[in-house]
Amino acid sequence: MIVQYHVCPQSDPTLERHFKGHRDTVTSVDFGCNMKQIATGSMDSCVMIWNMKPQMRAYRFDGHKDAVLSVQFSPSGHLVASASRDKTVRLWVPSMKAESTVFRAHTATVRSVNFSGDGQTLVTASDDKSMKLWTVHRQKFLFSFNQHVNWVRCAKFSPDDRLIVSSSDDKTIKLWDKNSRECIHSFYEHAGYANHVDFHPSGTCIAAASTDNSVKVWDIRSHKMLQHYQVHSGVVNSLSFHPAGNFLITSSSDSTLKILDLVEGKLLYTLHGHQGPVTCVAFSQTGEYFASGGSDEQVMVWKTNFDSAEYSSDVRLQHKAVSSQQAPPGSSMAHFPVNSHPSVLRGQTSEPSDHFDRQDSHPAAHTQSHSRSHSRATHSHSCRNPSTSSSSTHQTHTQGVQQQHPRQDRAQLDGGVPPGLASTLEHIIGQLDILTQTVSILEQRLTLTEDKLKECLENQMEIGLHIQRRDEA
Repeated sequence: MIVQYHVCPQSDPTLERHFKGHRDTVTSVDFGCNMKQIATGSMDSCVMIWNMKPQMRAYRFDGHKDAVLSVQFSPSGHLVASASRDKTVRLWVPSMKAESTVFRAHTATVRSVNFSGDGQTLVTASDDKSMKLWTVHRQKFLFSFNQHVNWVRCAKFSPDDRLIVSSSDDKTIKLWDKNSRECIHSFYEHAGYANHVDFHPSGTCIAAASTDNSVKVWDIRSHKMLQHYQVHSGVVNSLSFHPAGNFLITSSSDSTLKILDLVEGKLLYTLHGHQGPVTCVAFSQTGEYFASGGSDEQVMVWKTNFDSAEYSSDVRLQHKAVSSQQAPPGSSMAHFPVNSHPSVLRGQTSEPSDHFDRQDSHPAAHTQSHSRSHSRATHSHSCRNPSTSSSSTHQTHTQGVQQQHPRQDRAQLDGGVPPGLASTLEHIIGQLDILTQTVSILEQRLTLTEDKLKECLENQMEIGLHIQRRDEA
C-alpha cells in the first residue's frame, strides 16, 4: 500500500482488509468495541456486519424499506442501531438470527443515530428538522429538539452525555444541553453546511465536515474557531477523532482520506484507495485501525501504524502547539487539548458463521492489486513549504495542561478496578443489553398476539350477532 504523506514519514497506514458485499454506496461504518465486528449501512437498504476473522462470514440484515444512512454499535457492542430513509430506526442483535426491534422515529428520513455513553439512550436526527431522544429499552420517546429550520444531518452526544451537537442544512451547528433541552450556542457555516459533526474525546471541542470542502474545529467553551483545514478538493462527508485526541481523519468526495495532526495543525497523510467519493470513515476504539466506505460499494479496513510507535496507550502527551490552516482574519487561537489514549473495554460478541455474497481479499494480495490499480507514491514535505502546501504556516505555541479523558473505561477509573473484574462487569452489561433487547422483542410479539386475539374475539362477536339476527328473523 502506497501513501502520500506531507511530513517526515513515520510508519505509513496500510490497507489490512477489503470487504465487498453491499450493492450500492456505503453510507456509514462503525467498529464494535472488541474489534471483532464492523457494522456498515448502505443505500442498498441493508445493514451488514463484517467479521475481522478471515474465516468468518458476513451477516446481511434486511429489514429497512429504504436506504440506511447511519449505523452505530452500542458501547457494549451487543446492539447495532440503524437509521433509514424509511423514517424508522432499528435495533439489531449482531448475530446470525438478525433479530431487530423497529420503531417509527420521525416523519421524514432519519439521517443519524447515536448512542449515549452509558448505552441507555439514543439521539436521532431527521429531515423533519428535529432531533429526538429515546430510551434504548422499549424505545420510549423522551423529548425533541426543534430549533433547526432545515434538515438535520447529524447529532452526537458529548463524551460525558451532558451535551448534544447537531448539524443542519440551515448552515448552523448547534450545541444543546440535554437536561434543560435548550440550545446553548449556534456556530454558523456561511459557505456551506456541515455533513458531519462530532466531539473531540476531551469533550471541549467539536469538529465539522463541511460541503465547502473544509474541516473546522471549535472550542465549545470560548466558541472560538481553533483550526480551519482547507485540504480537500471536494465535499467533506465524514470525520472521526483518534481516541487519543491527537489526530482527525476525514473522508471526501475527492476520493481521498486525509489524516490531520491536530497538535501541529498539519496535514499528515493523504490516502488513495476508493474509486469515487469516500462517504464515511471511523477510527476503532483503540485507534489501532480505521475503516472507510465509499460510493464504490467497498469497505476498507486500514491499520493506523503511525499510532503504535509514538502514541501508545502507555504514553500521556502534553499539549505542544496549536495552529490554524487558513484561519480567518482576527480569529484568536485557544488551547487544544491532547489526552491520554483511552483503554478499551473488551466485551464479547457472538461470532457468525453463515454465508453471504462477500468478496474478501487477502490483505497482502489486495494491497498489491490496489497499488497497481489506483494508488500512487509521492513523497513531499509540503507542509514545511508555504509555496507547496495548502495550509497556512501560522502557528501559536502555547503550554497546555495534561487532561484525563472524561470517558475512560470503567475498567481503568483511577486504576482501582482489576482487569478481570472489569471484563466480568462488561460481559454482564452486554448480557443485560441482550436481555433488554429480547424482552423488547417479546413485548412486541405479545402485543401482536393480543391484537390478533382481540380481532378474533370481535369477529366471533360479529358472527354471534349475525346468527342471532338470522334466528330472530
